[in-house]
Amino acid sequence: MTGTHFNYYHICKRKLWLFSNGITMEHTSELVYDGKLIHENSYPQRPEKYEEIEIDGVKIDFYDTRNKVVHEIKRSDKVESAHEWQVKFYIHVLERNGISGVTGILEYPTLRHTSKVELTDDDRKTIARIEQDIERIISSDDCPPVINTGICRNCSYYEFCYVAEEQ
Repeated sequence: MTGTHFNYYHICKRKLWLFSNGITMEHTSELVYDGKLIHENSYPQRPEKYEEIEIDGVKIDFYDTRNKVVHEIKRSDKVESAHEWQVKFYIHVLERNGISGVTGILEYPTLRHTSKVELTDDDRKTIARIEQDIERIISSDDCPPVINTGICRNCSYYEFCYVAEEQ
């Protein structure tokens, strides 16, 4: 299970299921490409200051080992709650591996906005429930239905989900 699973879980269960079952559309999305450019170019000094770590199959792009801070860069804050849960999951993974006192920072460079993320005891309980639910969703033989909300139009899976729908 990765941070992407946690992110998609909070955005769209269908997107989570498709991604987890090998149907990936991110490579066709201009918004995803734009996000990668923002990630790569917003903080050019980052690779020198912070480490990229991979632990339990989870890849954290920027981790400040000295201050125990996970940095997560995002393009937009439209689904900020999903981003927060992704960072909370990263903190949880680090704690599970014996690293305590970790916090996170969500960074939205184009908006010039940052947000601090901390993991509470209630969050830890919620993460355990979410992990179980993610496992249930991704192991199901049935793809969840289209959610048909405003965020669908900008999703990399939009054409996949609505190919048979009349406009």
